[in-house]
Amino acid sequence: QVHLVESGGGSVQSGGSLRLSCAASEYTYSSYCMGWFRQAPGKEREGVAAIDDDGTTSYAESVKGRFTISRDNSKDTVYLQMNSLKPEDTAMYYCAAVGYTLESCLVIGVGDEYNYWGQGTQVTVSS
Repeated sequence: QVHLVESGGGSVQSGGSLRLSCAASEYTYSSYCMGWFRQAPGKEREGVAAIDDDGTTSYAESVKGRFTISRDNSKDTVYLQMNSLKPEDTAMYYCAAVGYTLESCLVIGVGDEYNYWGQGTQVTVSS
């Protein structure tokens, strides 16, 4: 069982930055496909970014050039650096992991393939 714990959310003004962290409890985490997702009230969950076991990344079109996903395997942690934040980025952000080989790791979707989820951290961007 993998436990994921997110941190780093908060309230910022438009144009600001936040860095989310996701700490994993599983020592084999470094072989997992990891992703960040978000869900705003009344909206469907959407994928934001993904990173595979060798560090290759992919992003949703809405965040390309503004968000950066990275991982530090020595700390069993994945990060989401969010710059130039916009009010439409306001949502609950979730970290997730796939505990098996996923060929489509870098395909940004709604996360149905992910089997481990954190509790979420709220990001609020005011205009």
